[in-house]
Amino acid sequence: MLHEVDDALRTLLRTRALAGGDVQLAFDAPTREWAARRNTPTINVYLYDVREDMGRREHGPIRVHDEEGRVTGYQRPPRTYRISYLVSAWTKQPEDEHRLLSAVLGCLLRHDTLPPEMLPAEGLLAAAGTAVPVTVGVPPAEPRAITDLWSALGGELKPSLDVVVLAPFPVPPDRDAKPPVTEVEVRVRENASTVVEMRRRSPA
Repeated sequence: MLHEVDDALRTLLRTRALAGGDVQLAFDAPTREWAARRNTPTINVYLYDVREDMGRREHGPIRVHDEEGRVTGYQRPPRTYRISYLVSAWTKQPEDEHRLLSAVLGCLLRHDTLPPEMLPAEGLLAAAGTAVPVTVGVPPAEPRAITDLWSALGGELKPSLDVVVLAPFPVPPDRDAKPPVTEVEVRVRENASTVVEMRRRSPA
């Protein structure tokens, strides 16, 4: 699921924020070593935190149906995860970095959710059929300092955007339903010990 969010963000930024330019997109950790190897203008999209949004958790099993509407199993509701990215721009001039960050910010502000056409066609996110919200620059629910993150990466402190994607992740079915009823057996007895008639019929 995480790689699907990566792919959707890559497609969105490449086609609607950086179209027609020579800017690279990277999902590497922006460490000092990475920065030393960089030789082209780059937008770095670093996944740094994944945690469940407990306020969105649902309880109780959900029935799974086959194409004929019969119950074939049960599964728990999907869990929603907050996937946080640190987005930064890397060029030779600060003004160019600010220009690139502005393009990314403007692109993301136009989309409250990841556009469905940006989601991988055969992926879990597309199959879920629900919106995938995106926020940018919103203060985090948990106290955390971006400066501490940059220190942990060992790199220089740079202007950055905090981008959070709320993505549903399905929980695999943990039990199957019993085989569906396909016919009913009816027995008619004359007394307690003698069977005088037995027939089968399909249920209505």
